[in-house]
Amino acid sequence: MIVTTLLDRSVSLAIREAAHRLAGSSEDFAPLMARIGDARFVLIGEASHGTHEFYRIRAAITKELILRKGFTAIAVEADWPDAYRVNRYVRGRDTDPDAERALGGFQRFPQWMWRNADVLDFVGWLRSHNESVADERKVGFYGLDLYSLHASMEAVISYLRKVDPRAAERAALRYGCFDRFGEDPQEYGYAATLGMSDSCEREVVAQLLDLRASAEKYAGTDGRVALDDLFFAEQNARLVANAERYYRAMFGSRVASWNLRDQHMADTLEGLERFLGREGTAPSIVVWAHNSHLGDARATELGDGGELNVGQLVRQRHGESAVLIGFSTYTGSVTAASDWDEPARHMTVRPALAGSYEHLFHEVGIPNFALDLGHPSDAVAGLESARLQRAIGVIYRPDTERMSHYFEARLPDQFDFMLHYDQTRAVEPMERNPLWIRGEVPETWPTAL
Repeated sequence: MIVTTLLDRSVSLAIREAAHRLAGSSEDFAPLMARIGDARFVLIGEASHGTHEFYRIRAAITKELILRKGFTAIAVEADWPDAYRVNRYVRGRDTDPDAERALGGFQRFPQWMWRNADVLDFVGWLRSHNESVADERKVGFYGLDLYSLHASMEAVISYLRKVDPRAAERAALRYGCFDRFGEDPQEYGYAATLGMSDSCEREVVAQLLDLRASAEKYAGTDGRVALDDLFFAEQNARLVANAERYYRAMFGSRVASWNLRDQHMADTLEGLERFLGREGTAPSIVVWAHNSHLGDARATELGDGGELNVGQLVRQRHGESAVLIGFSTYTGSVTAASDWDEPARHMTVRPALAGSYEHLFHEVGIPNFALDLGHPSDAVAGLESARLQRAIGVIYRPDTERMSHYFEARLPDQFDFMLHYDQTRAVEPMERNPLWIRGEVPETWPTAL
């Protein structure tokens, strides 16, 4: 949709009046904290998976929520077993000597998404914070995603070997259904979808039901098995069952596979809420994921096409107890790949297209600002018509930017709050290959390790 220049000028002036300038001071997030109020779910997005400012500001907001509002969990767009290793480290339950080692589980593409300087700094801070508070106030770090098929199978078997060796043997036999396909679950999905192989659905569901049926027995195993470990194992078994379905769905409808993944993430969040609130105190949880997962899908053309997402499901389940926060940028640089499984690159982000929210925000003339989309104003009214919105994931294709990275959205219905940083820079991977460095001088490393 192309809006007139005259209308854009009018809306940009209204935004300029309503915007809260972000100057890097302690007052930057005061309006956001007021907007959050007593909400128990704060979903903080990102417009790319490789922008330093999105990671840094998201971490800063999360620290405020922990220190000022007592939030006790962070759930992120990451694989469950890899994030749980970080959880053990920040809660002082693991043998990893430092934050860098605790992030060692993130070896699968896109490695930089969690193995980067900003996450390293935050994990170090979180460990230090948890060491200063009582056990019941320690903040956990959890993954929501479902790509870790093999790692999760190994985690289930490893857990059962400790509590029920015979059940571990049964699990190994069931999960052996995947052995002929090696380490690439997409090969399994392709073969099962085309009828070249039987699916493993029956085996993974049977294993999940078996583990759940024995949960009470395992939880009471003479005090040696923590409830945390049982919860970790059960979530891994559920992940395997959903991942099996997901990798088959990949070779069918794109909408079906997207919905299965986001449904899994939303259900994992619900399971985490129940587990953390098992003693009667409702937990408060921060969620980190891409804008496309956390902005309400019903306000986008993707939702019009049948997609749902985590933001939509959390809003439907929790209403005003959920606050959705989005990010945007006009130009700068980003860490991304040119294609799946290719090396990380330090890439230039092209200026946003005319007719997009990002271009409109650039025209406001304020480098960095926050906008409360739930507060009635001329600015919000001017944003209600659908506009283009940019989304850069782990892959950036500037040559096909309009087709690859833009969709239409109605921003005030999509998010409760928007943070715009006009010029941004690439997040720094912990592993820097020549394609990423490109002769640029690296920033200093974080200190809270």
